Amino acid sequence: MLNTALADVGEGRGSAFVLVGGVGCGRTSVLDALDAPGFRVLRATGSAAERDLGLAGLHQLGLPVAATSDDFSFCATVFDNVRAAADARPLLVLVDDADQLDRPSLRALAFTARRVAALPVVVVFAVHDPPDALAGITRVPLPPLAPPAAASLLKDRVGRDPGEDLLADLVDLGSGVPLALVELAEALTPAQLAGQAAPPTAPPADGRFRAAVAARLGALGPDARRFVLLAALDGDGAGPATLDLATAVRVAEAAGLDLAALDEARRCGLVRVEDDEVDVPGRALRASLRAEASVADRRLAHQLVVQALDPEHDRFRWTWHRAALAAGPAPKLADELLAVADSARAAGDNLAAAAAYRRSAALAREPDDRAGRLLAAATQAWLGGRPRHARVLVREVLPLTTAPHARGLADLLLGGLALRDRTPALAVETLLAAAERLRSRKHAATALVLAGEASCLAGDSERYFAIAERAERFATADDPPYVHAAVDHFRGMAATFRGRHADAIPPLRRVLRTAAGLDEPTLKVWASQAAYTLGDAELARDLAVAAVRTAGNRGMAALLPWALVYVAMAELLLDRHSCALGSAEQGVRTATALGQPNSVADHLSILALEAALRGDRDTATGRLDAALHDVASRGLGRPGALASWASACVDLVDEHPEDAMNRLRTMASGAGGVHPGIRVMAAPQYIEAAVQCGRRGTAAKALHVFDDWAGATGSTARLALSARCHALLAANPADAEERYRAAIDLHRASGTALELAKTELFYAHHLRRERRPKLARDQLRDALRIFQRYDATHWARRALTELRATGEAAPQATRTTPVTVKDLTPQQAEIVRLVAEGATNREVAARLFISHRTVDHHLRNIFAKLGVRSRVELVAFLR
Repeated sequence: MLNTALADVGEGRGSAFVLVGGVGCGRTSVLDALDAPGFRVLRATGSAAERDLGLAGLHQLGLPVAATSDDFSFCATVFDNVRAAADARPLLVLVDDADQLDRPSLRALAFTARRVAALPVVVVFAVHDPPDALAGITRVPLPPLAPPAAASLLKDRVGRDPGEDLLADLVDLGSGVPLALVELAEALTPAQLAGQAAPPTAPPADGRFRAAVAARLGALGPDARRFVLLAALDGDGAGPATLDLATAVRVAEAAGLDLAALDEARRCGLVRVEDDEVDVPGRALRASLRAEASVADRRLAHQLVVQALDPEHDRFRWTWHRAALAAGPAPKLADELLAVADSARAAGDNLAAAAAYRRSAALAREPDDRAGRLLAAATQAWLGGRPRHARVLVREVLPLTTAPHARGLADLLLGGLALRDRTPALAVETLLAAAERLRSRKHAATALVLAGEASCLAGDSERYFAIAERAERFATADDPPYVHAAVDHFRGMAATFRGRHADAIPPLRRVLRTAAGLDEPTLKVWASQAAYTLGDAELARDLAVAAVRTAGNRGMAALLPWALVYVAMAELLLDRHSCALGSAEQGVRTATALGQPNSVADHLSILALEAALRGDRDTATGRLDAALHDVASRGLGRPGALASWASACVDLVDEHPEDAMNRLRTMASGAGGVHPGIRVMAAPQYIEAAVQCGRRGTAAKALHVFDDWAGATGSTARLALSARCHALLAANPADAEERYRAAIDLHRASGTALELAKTELFYAHHLRRERRPKLARDQLRDALRIFQRYDATHWARRALTELRATGEAAPQATRTTPVTVKDLTPQQAEIVRLVAEGATNREVAARLFISHRTVDHHLRNIFAKLGVRSRVELVAFLR
């Protein structure tokens, strides 16, 4: 934007901007990087030391002015001087740390900046908190770097791959602040890079970031410094997340602090006051403030909070700050913390519970107590979406105990973590070791089911069968219902993968009955998979949505991406593509935020399949490309199989049925070679490809397998697909017509509109070849309407081609009501939302995992549909 403004000066258009960002965000670097050849550059930097020295800023710029008693005349004189300075060549005025500039200089420069539109002048202010004097000037926020950009910057500065765990720790600590990230990377020791020493816990003490923080802190008055430290200690990343404003007021009253000092602390950028909460923005800044404070100051801050809090109304925070004052083992205080941790866990505040369990462990005297509380902390950290923190806590447990059950709990946690962010093979081994050690039947059953999930993720069906047999031996008659459900889940899914669909039905139905009586999100996900396998997509979706809701209410964020996989898959089976798109996109966002790359790959593959089933080649390819690296490097069989299915659909769109057949025949997906469940689900596309290749015998064999599944489950949606496949294979026209009509009736009964339209298209093609064009046209008109509603442009083109072949011209648009955003497809609506927020086409593409060419294509269609010609008109249309 700024470089564009510099280029516009050549057209006689001037402009002004205010860069807004926190400590270390790169404001000065942006000013340094402006490309202004041919410009005269005037630059000034605000300073607290000269803030009360009138005209100091203008003196730095070299503008000759004298103070006058008339403010307007003074500002007008500055404007005239700037205009004169731009007579010979364009002028660029840069003012860094403008919020520290003396008041007369800032007011005059702001006055000038608002009046340069017709001058060859660009003015850029850089500030943390824009003062009122800069009102009305275009603001350009400099937000923290997104995690992928932060990781890229770190790798570039380290000069090598620092390893997944260390990189994730540095990204988290750096908080997206470029200066902090650069200095963290450059300060790494060889031992830290080799994983032999703990990662840093704060930016380096001798770095510029810490110096900038210390300078801002030192410039504050004593009361403002006290407020900053209170906020930094209360939201230290381990304890309560923020200091509420009411507590800050009570602390101020009890300690005799001037509450106005809190606003001073806010203006300097060291604290943020939002929604009645006071916190320090970002872990890098918080860690630096804590490191800069003396032990005495930290203790005093904790004491002030303890004195101000009422233990009856905020026992957690009161206990937490008392515990922070303890210098060694304190068993009684440790037990108090244990009680408040249990309460936080019951309330679904997993991260607060994790912090309290960990601090309780530190204050406990006995090693077994410490180990048990650290395991509880690790469990809550994992459920709360902090996988790296959970691993750190588990590592602290191992030296404290050799008890099999404790080691089993540690393995259960590590295996559950590996299932989401490591190779599935590692997860399987760790989880099986956990099942062997655990005393709790429920925990052991969970470990076995997760090991089975990991083998499915790897595409290793033989390993799954072996684990299912182990679960069968594990079961006893007096097990609780949860354990029986786990074993029944194995029985049903193993039978399904072996093609014994009738045998799968009784145990899977028992899973559904058990899940109905237990409010366990994990069990709800198992039941959703059971319902999906049984062909009840509505129930599968409802169960998965219930798992998402329950996990969310209980703060169990780690389970959300897993549950959302089954929400999205059920919605696809129901042909609710817009819902599936939303669920899978939510899954990508959530899994990315939680550090679960395996779940990201699952959802990207589902997104690719969704686009491919609509015939959207470019979108499907872009999403496949986004998932490819993790699928290959981690040995992810299930997303690999889904990707093969999606790729085969793309091959059919491209009229390459032989390629589609080859993909679906092997469906390579990791250690097991073929994912049996997804191979059966993809049978309709395999049969379509085989028929196009003239391989009718091959198609018939595949259809026999699909019929076994569809017939055993009674799924109306799958029976419709079966009838369509039989029609494609029918040897005589009468049989084909009967099958097509049956398929259409079943599609309508199941509500699967997109597949109905495809069947109508195939049926119309059959009718046209049988010289029955009138009947063909009836099918095609209905199919075309459905394809257009689903934004399935490839299929719509095919329907139009068939219509023309029947002798009918393409239908003309007859809409008379105005088109609104509600008439856009879900993906078009999301693109419009991002464009309205100012995202470029490439940024939109990155957010939606599609190519920028696909964004271009969608925008052209959006412009045409809404009757606008540009992004500017689009934004105006939305207003």
